[in-house]
Amino acid sequence: MTSMALAATLFGPEDLRMVERPLERLAAGMVRIRFGAGGICGSDMHYFRHARTGDFVVTSPLVLGHEIAGEVVEIAGSAPGLAIGDRVAVNPSRWCGRCTRCREGRLNLCENIYFMGSASKTPHMQGGFASFFDAVPEQCVKIPDQVPYQAAALAEPLAVCLHAVARAGDISGKRAVVFGAGPIGLLTMLAARRAGIAEITVVDIAAAPLAFASRLGADHVADVSGGDDGLKAHAATSPFDVAFEVSGTAAGLASAIDIVRRGGIVVQIGNLPGGQIPVPANAVMAKEIDLRGSFRFGSEFMTAVELISDGSVDVMALVTAERPLAGAPDAMRLALDRSQSVKVVLTAH
Repeated sequence: MTSMALAATLFGPEDLRMVERPLERLAAGMVRIRFGAGGICGSDMHYFRHARTGDFVVTSPLVLGHEIAGEVVEIAGSAPGLAIGDRVAVNPSRWCGRCTRCREGRLNLCENIYFMGSASKTPHMQGGFASFFDAVPEQCVKIPDQVPYQAAALAEPLAVCLHAVARAGDISGKRAVVFGAGPIGLLTMLAARRAGIAEITVVDIAAAPLAFASRLGADHVADVSGGDDGLKAHAATSPFDVAFEVSGTAAGLASAIDIVRRGGIVVQIGNLPGGQIPVPANAVMAKEIDLRGSFRFGSEFMTAVELISDGSVDVMALVTAERPLAGAPDAMRLALDRSQSVKVVLTAH
């Protein structure tokens, strides 16, 4: 096997370089994975543009990528159920399993979590946009031979959305509004459908993503680039029980709080800008709104792999472009152009 790995490494804002580095000896208890495919996420794009996402700031070179799948090529020590040659979706979360939050079953809130391709801790945990990368066996979920790596890599964003929908509680028969028609917004729509939502409206400020949302099955779409009068008129006749804020903007959160019915639920999924932002908190009080955060996912990753593997959720419907890993910097720029792309996936070649 080659002794070198090519990795998409971020050095600063819009300074993403393909860096070749020697592979160290595989540590005991780890598995080495050959890159099969990786999805470019909104947080990857934030890191690329600003060398930060929300309050997580890049302070040393960071290999991006946390939506990943590939082939197990080396195992050091015991890895029950795994063998060399296995095709796997890789859960980017490495939970400790011992802290209070883990023992409560809230794995995504693990106090000692390491998350691939994230600057949330220092030193940063390197990501999976590399020709070879390492993980612990527990991160590897086997996929059937017929499932392409491109689809398996999207188990991670689907898991985010399954968790967000679960945070809303029982939504069967209710009406929902989704702020943001990017990949997470679209997958939230699909996850809400599976949970029995009766009607979904998708909101954005760009026409192309909204057209895509309509094709994927949104009941209504609302372009609020010129104001939200039409959205308010719709809400007046068909009140929203639940609002999913996915845009990661202060305006999106304010609109979600404003538009949801009295006693409704707002689930915050989008990563807002770092620091303090204005929030219409009096409306949260006066309308007795439940404002719920949704951070990453826990056991939903396994569910996401199952839904993709059995064809229940067609994540490939979101993929608008595939590019080789070696072209990651250009692929990142394509992903940033919302008029040209919805979901860009990196492949091995």
